[in-house]
Amino acid sequence: MRRLLNQQPGRFSALCLSALPFLLIVIVYLIASDLRLAENPNDKLLPSLGSLKEAIVQAAFEPNRRTGEIQLWSDTAASLQRLILAVAISALLGLMFGLATGVIPYFNAGLSPLIAVLSMIPPLAILPILFILFGLGELSKIMLIVLGVAPCIMRELHLRVVDIPHEQIIKAQTLGASTWQVIWRVVLPQILPRLLNAVRLTLGSAWLFLIAAEAIAAESGLGYRIFLLRRYLAMDTILPYVAWITLLAFLSDYLLRVVSRRLFPWAAKT
Repeated sequence: MRRLLNQQPGRFSALCLSALPFLLIVIVYLIASDLRLAENPNDKLLPSLGSLKEAIVQAAFEPNRRTGEIQLWSDTAASLQRLILAVAISALLGLMFGLATGVIPYFNAGLSPLIAVLSMIPPLAILPILFILFGLGELSKIMLIVLGVAPCIMRELHLRVVDIPHEQIIKAQTLGASTWQVIWRVVLPQILPRLLNAVRLTLGSAWLFLIAAEAIAAESGLGYRIFLLRRYLAMDTILPYVAWITLLAFLSDYLLRVVSRRLFPWAAKT
């Protein structure tokens, strides 16, 4: 008797099963939209496919009459610039402090409690403080993402460094390796794929902090546009923007996964 837990779907079956929930969501949306529009043709909560198509064309292909820019792409460029810079800074800080606290006991004793406390602070709670300290420009938005993401990456990499078999450290020192050589030749090569995984795990939080900062104080960006359109109940534009943000988050996660597999194929097997 074949147990269900031992049965594996084929490639085509897995593809169909993964697409099924999305198809059901679309069907439920279309039914609900038809019902609401049949009752009230002016209803804005669940716009029809025609309204969504017109809004997408206007946002993604027609230049703004005032600025001459295409709204969707200019907002995307502004948001991605902030996100990429903030995540890159967070990854660099996470790597530096994760290595330091994981390898050197003095750094671990001095910095680990601070990092633990920082990782527990809700970043959105200190957003007003960031605006007071750094103003309403780009720096405050980037700092919000860094403060929300970097401590989590630091703690994750610290744990991954501690998990490295101590025998490797002892053997390297026996062969005459200095502290820097142990970090560079033994620890760092094993931690880099874990860094990419840590960044992948924090991307969702980074997007959350970005959208929140743009919604409160920005003149461009995906979060700014969504909260601007909220005033007019423009769901025909808000829904495509939300879908676009979701697609960007998925693509960024997929890209990091591909990069990790190409650069560190051995890590996927451990």
